[in-house]
Amino acid sequence: MSATAVFHVEHSRCSFRWLPLPLPVAYMPSEAPPQATSGTSPLQPPAKVLRTKTLAVVNQKGGVGKTTTAINLGAALALEGHSVLIIDCDPQANTTGGLGFRRQKDDEPHRLSVYDVLLGPTTLAEATQPTPIATLSLVPGSKNLVGANIELVSVPRREFRLHDAIHRLTSTDQHYTFILLDCPPALDLLTLNALVAAEGLLVPLQAEYFALEGISELISTLDRVAQAFNPELGLEGVLLTMYDDRTNLSQQVTENLKAFFGDKLFKTTIPRNIRLAEAPSHGKPVAMYDARSRGAEAYQELAIEVLTREGIESPRMKERKSNATPKKEMKFWPYNK
Repeated sequence: MSATAVFHVEHSRCSFRWLPLPLPVAYMPSEAPPQATSGTSPLQPPAKVLRTKTLAVVNQKGGVGKTTTAINLGAALALEGHSVLIIDCDPQANTTGGLGFRRQKDDEPHRLSVYDVLLGPTTLAEATQPTPIATLSLVPGSKNLVGANIELVSVPRREFRLHDAIHRLTSTDQHYTFILLDCPPALDLLTLNALVAAEGLLVPLQAEYFALEGISELISTLDRVAQAFNPELGLEGVLLTMYDDRTNLSQQVTENLKAFFGDKLFKTTIPRNIRLAEAPSHGKPVAMYDARSRGAEAYQELAIEVLTREGIESPRMKERKSNATPKKEMKFWPYNK
């Protein structure tokens, strides 16, 4: 399917027009997983869940907030009381650094990464590293992933290496409510492995014209992957990042996206926020760096929206409901007797 079969964009010096066509069948919502039953504290590992939801954070355009979303959505879901695993599939390994793992030097002992999982006998469980959040784990990325695209060419089932590794992990006693895959800004074998392994796709997108142009190529690629390798692949949602609602362009793009994607466009938007930009330099999610910042609150809202879409109630949700103060009945003169 060509890119023009999905979007037709016309623009002039002052405006653009986006004429949507129906989405392919492959991007209709996938079946929601059964409701998780977890009643543990958000600081303790939750009880075993019935099914793991694997989401790929993907967009072939760079600089749209994929890594920021993978880190902070994962942290927000973990702080809601769910067990989350982030797999850093990007050779830049920014997700790994953003969670406090510095880059290794050549003379240091080798740290297992997703590279060892894709090209060796290493399992995901062996490569998993803990983070300061008890319910959040990480499979680190590595600069060695730069050569993985070439090395994978001759490997049997090269497109299914990550899929098979996740299947082995979820078939054991080590269960996660969510697995998030941070993809590189390219449509290569690393991204293909993530698309084959994922059930849903979370697409961060800036409210700008050039970002809109690239999504047509992404949708076309996703359609081909769904037809050839992963028929269960579905679009989880489109997330607007670095959002500034004061501009006319942002508001116009939002309306066009809402008309095209409908309820697949997340209601939550991620604003431009200095604390969100500072947090990776400290090796922390923004929820641990400044929990009261706009960025931290936005990703908490996104986590709640994702859980609501999946029909999952978190321990923190139950806690908030139980602590909610009932509204008092207002009385007017003369007082009710």
